[in-house]
Amino acid sequence: MISVQEIETACEASRPLDFSRHDVEAPELVHAKMFYPYGFPTEVRTNASQIFTHYQELWGKFEKRFDTDTIRVAVHVVEGQSTECPPAPTYRVMMPLMVIVADSDNYAIADLAQNKTQVTISWAAVKHSQYLRYFFLDSTACQHISTRHTTPVHAGCVALNGRGVLLLGDSGAGKSSLSYACARAGWTYIADDSSFLLNGGSKRMIIGNCHQVRFRPTAAELFPELEGLEITPRSTGKPSIEMPMTFFPEVICAQTTHVDFLVFLNRNSEGPPELVPYRREVARNFMRQILYGLPETRAAQFAAIDRLLTAEVFELRYRDLDWAVQRLESLAREGS
Repeated sequence: MISVQEIETACEASRPLDFSRHDVEAPELVHAKMFYPYGFPTEVRTNASQIFTHYQELWGKFEKRFDTDTIRVAVHVVEGQSTECPPAPTYRVMMPLMVIVADSDNYAIADLAQNKTQVTISWAAVKHSQYLRYFFLDSTACQHISTRHTTPVHAGCVALNGRGVLLLGDSGAGKSSLSYACARAGWTYIADDSSFLLNGGSKRMIIGNCHQVRFRPTAAELFPELEGLEITPRSTGKPSIEMPMTFFPEVICAQTTHVDFLVFLNRNSEGPPELVPYRREVARNFMRQILYGLPETRAAQFAAIDRLLTAEVFELRYRDLDWAVQRLESLAREGS
């Protein structure tokens, strides 16, 4: 705020004053770049070119696959009131808006109807890359992808000889470990615990982030190659070991596959190891519970889930990881 005396002085000196931008306006976005998370066109605009480095790490390995309307992302980096890492944010859905708020300097608003997201983050947040990517940047496009174009499924995904298997279950059920174990055994790796079912059409097509894998720290007990790897800190939730798939050059990766089988994991079964048919109604409700969005997009997602459930659904009861991989291989090869 300029004082009256300062304005008088400027006027007497014939010095022009610039009031084109108000103090509360976010910084002007002077940089723009296209990315293709999961193959969907996304334009990112920002006032800080450093943001592109983070998006390159998140989405740089994806190429354009779909001719959908461009997702618009605006990232405003501001001087914050704190130099510390911001707290974990709170999430609220107020249709058509998805709101993420950590504090007064770090928040995001996704307009699901307009296919755009506005983000304000502090320079302090930018210095904490894991926090920034996990809580803010990755979701800027995924909120639109997971409502407008796909149906998110809490599942790992692998394929053998072109036959895709979704590995479903609660957090801690072993989806990432079994996905990786299959990949080590020669399967194609698509995703560890987060898959996206394409809406529309007649096929059961899944998209995943085949470029990374995330393990619980206890996975090092199963896979010696993980011993000694850095544990990624989390502002919330459980710590994990996060690795790019380039760390495992022998693993075959693919971004998409057709799904032939849904397998719910039960590695705490007291009975003998076995693969048994599972109730489709349980599977349907398990997948529906995480969905949000506009009524028309929810309808498309429900239809996508019903289409997915035309595949066979099983429960895998096991304790031994090698046995589980072998049983899934028999399923993929023989269909039973």
